[in-house]
Amino acid sequence: MKNIDTAWVSTRVRELSASASAREDEREIELQCLACTDYTTLKETDSPRSVTAFTNHAIELASAGLPAVASICVYPSLVDAVGVALAEVPAGSPGENIGITAVCGAFPSGQTYLEVKMLECAMAIENGADEVDVVMNVGAMLSGDYDLAESELAMMREEIDGDAVLKVILETGSLGDPELIYRASMLAMEAGADFIKTSTGKTPISATPAAAVVMCRAIRDFERSCSRKVGIKVAGGIRTPQEAVLYHTIVAQELGEEWLTPSLFRIGASRLVDALVPHLL
Repeated sequence: MKNIDTAWVSTRVRELSASASAREDEREIELQCLACTDYTTLKETDSPRSVTAFTNHAIELASAGLPAVASICVYPSLVDAVGVALAEVPAGSPGENIGITAVCGAFPSGQTYLEVKMLECAMAIENGADEVDVVMNVGAMLSGDYDLAESELAMMREEIDGDAVLKVILETGSLGDPELIYRASMLAMEAGADFIKTSTGKTPISATPAAAVVMCRAIRDFERSCSRKVGIKVAGGIRTPQEAVLYHTIVAQELGEEWLTPSLFRIGASRLVDALVPHLL
């Protein structure tokens, strides 16, 4: 771990922001970002009816000639509703490969028994989730109990086994310090995360370019030492095409073009999709 301090991170973010502003391939980038989006609804008012309409909207966008989003992201109890809607997509049609993501692990706080977190993951997968986004034990990280944070994630990884993609939410806005974000990133990857994710979107500070830079550095270091590529998901407060272009640029320059596919890069958003569509149709 080298140069992961606030001053260095701030300088690097300024460089990447300037690079993003100078890009002339915005349409291509926006198309890639749409294809890498976990189209997300996590409201207290969500219901099977509203989630079905939400999923159908994503299918309609794909049918209109836009790239299909990577997945629909919902609470675990609504996985069934997404699955039923997606089952209506004819084979070979745009949108047939849209996945289902469930937020698990006592989202958004992560404050419950480990056994409950594991059961929630198992039930979501049994009901059709292809991917689960779980919350790291932020309290353990802030109090220095790193072994507890890592062991909980390892147990959830074991519960999930190979049945779903595991994305670990670090809640970087609560961690704050770049060195702690780096440590949390490494612990999550060592515990078996397929992706590390910035935030739940339910805290005052969600995704930030600074956190994304630190996480990318951790991913790069982990890949060099363990020969395993881990993806990055930025989520929370990403609403404009310009913000999407910035995060795309961060990933491209910190990790490389090979990361710019849904298998290694995701954006968790809802309003971003609505902002991108007028640019792209």
